[in-house]
Amino acid sequence: MDGPVPETAAEGVDPDLDPLALRHSSFSGQLPVVAVVAVGGAVGACARYGLGLAWPVAPDAFPWSTLVINTSGCAVIGVFMVLITEAWTAHRLVRPFFGTGVLGGFTTFSTYAVDVQRLVDGGHTATGLGYLVGTPVSAMLSVWAAAAATRWAIGRRTR
Repeated sequence: MDGPVPETAAEGVDPDLDPLALRHSSFSGQLPVVAVVAVGGAVGACARYGLGLAWPVAPDAFPWSTLVINTSGCAVIGVFMVLITEAWTAHRLVRPFFGTGVLGGFTTFSTYAVDVQRLVDGGHTATGLGYLVGTPVSAMLSVWAAAAATRWAIGRRTR
């Protein structure tokens, strides 16, 4: 590095004003979050891959496995978010690990986009367009229904 070396917090500079100290503290504070998202994403992606192997879809068939993976993953997101925001006090890394990591790796909207393209390119335009619209609608309904059912179950349990 050319030029003068900046002072560090250890040399008497206020860490709130020292950009190097701020950058270091921000990075070290985010490192656990990034790590748990990465590990969770690997777990979720492996689970999705395993389900894809267990339930293969022929190239010209409707992609039921992707639809089920996405809607079930969204339902779990609905349950999970209600539990960690309304029923439990969770550790700060639970949400990034499970919500962003595991469920983000499990649900596969990139495969959904490829499936739509495959259906349209294969001459199944109406099916592809139906799948294009139906997947996000079913995903949102899954989140809503699972969250509502979880709230109902929590309410019954606390009475």
